[in-house]
Amino acid sequence: MVGALSATRRAAQAAVAGSAPDTSTDAPSVSVGTYGEALDYLFARTTGKWRLGLERMGLLLQAIGQPQDALRAFHVGGTNGKGSVCATLEAVLRARGFRVGFYSSPHLIDFRERFLIDGVPISEADVVSWIARRTPLVERLHATFFEATTAMAFELFAQAGIDVAVVEVGLGGRLDATNMLTPIVAGVSSIGIDHVEFLGDSREQIAWEKAGIFKPGRPAVIGEPDPAIRTLLAKFARDAGADPVRIVADECTIADVEVRGDLSGDLEADAATGATWGTWFTLGMTGQRARLHTPLAGTHQATNTAVALTMLDAAGPPYATSLADAGPALAQVHLPGRFHRQGRYIFDVAHNPDGAAVLAQTLRAVHAPAPVVAVLTVLADKDWRGIMTELAGVVSHFVVTTAPTAPASRAWDPELARAFAESRGWSVGLEPDFDAALAHAAALGATVLVTGSFHTVGDAMARLQPPPVRT
Repeated sequence: MVGALSATRRAAQAAVAGSAPDTSTDAPSVSVGTYGEALDYLFARTTGKWRLGLERMGLLLQAIGQPQDALRAFHVGGTNGKGSVCATLEAVLRARGFRVGFYSSPHLIDFRERFLIDGVPISEADVVSWIARRTPLVERLHATFFEATTAMAFELFAQAGIDVAVVEVGLGGRLDATNMLTPIVAGVSSIGIDHVEFLGDSREQIAWEKAGIFKPGRPAVIGEPDPAIRTLLAKFARDAGADPVRIVADECTIADVEVRGDLSGDLEADAATGATWGTWFTLGMTGQRARLHTPLAGTHQATNTAVALTMLDAAGPPYATSLADAGPALAQVHLPGRFHRQGRYIFDVAHNPDGAAVLAQTLRAVHAPAPVVAVLTVLADKDWRGIMTELAGVVSHFVVTTAPTAPASRAWDPELARAFAESRGWSVGLEPDFDAALAHAAALGATVLVTGSFHTVGDAMARLQPPPVRT
């Protein structure tokens, strides 16, 4: 079945590649040299600012041959949890023998983390070649950085002949660049308050934007735990013509959730001695019941796993899997930066109060050794006060600093953060130098939490551990 599907997909991909219009007259290729120079060239010719809308993306994809039409894809949105759902989909699909492309954003350390094929980043040469050929076109169309990277993912995945893609929404859904896809199944994990300048300042408004990925005649899967919001999402899905509309809370039972972890030892040594890490739960769905384990830690990961498995079931053959077969596949789920443990360090990209609340809950569940010292940098347009408030109950001391890769236009003022913490009576220190902040936290904490943004976590991981994906 998988082999037949591969042949069919590759035929379609070859046809798309062959029909791509020649854009060399309007946008000739350029010489960009090394991988680093190519990225600099791309960054210099696109805007890093989000400009939601599909007109530019439509023109860009049309010019390069509509590569998204050659992809069979699972499309996942949500405020929190979408990365976990995507990582679970990717692991189970690969275990079933599919060649899987996984597009996510943003990256932690290396740009190529955004584009994985069977768990391996695309090559530097592929990135250089795409930028040399396509960035002049991107510049002419005034496309954003995210629009360019999404087009890169679609084209490179189509050219690679993958069987199936797992695509994470960047921001929102309705007007996100990834929404040029017509997916096999679309899923929304959860709704929270984030990106209010683009999506609105209420969960209802944000739900409408997220629901924009649901398509006529295609299954919609809803993982939102709040009954009122999931009912609203279901209405939006039905209004869009999605069929069937599947609500995880109505179809699945989750019981006996256990989060286990020992932060006192080395992760590899723990694995060798049979120590445990992650989340165990009993899942009932589609008339089946099984005790499952995901390496992702947190009670919420039980629901995220159920969302992924429901999406696979909604897709039908050959993607649907039994719980018995899903169990071993879940052991391969890997998602750097989400309660990601390395020795006594915990890296988590929580960047809104809902994410911080889940992070605090998980720290309690694994009995993180005290004192817990947090290295914190949050982008200025995020609710950093809400984040600090959620973490204050589990963090003994905050070290506020500035992440080196945080955009200057969005950099927070750590002085304000220190003053806010002091006004609440929380223990806090300000260390402007990021490396010094990491060293100070390591000297004070039995557990060192690094959180607040992808920039914070990526900058710390680049200094403290091997790359998050193999190259």
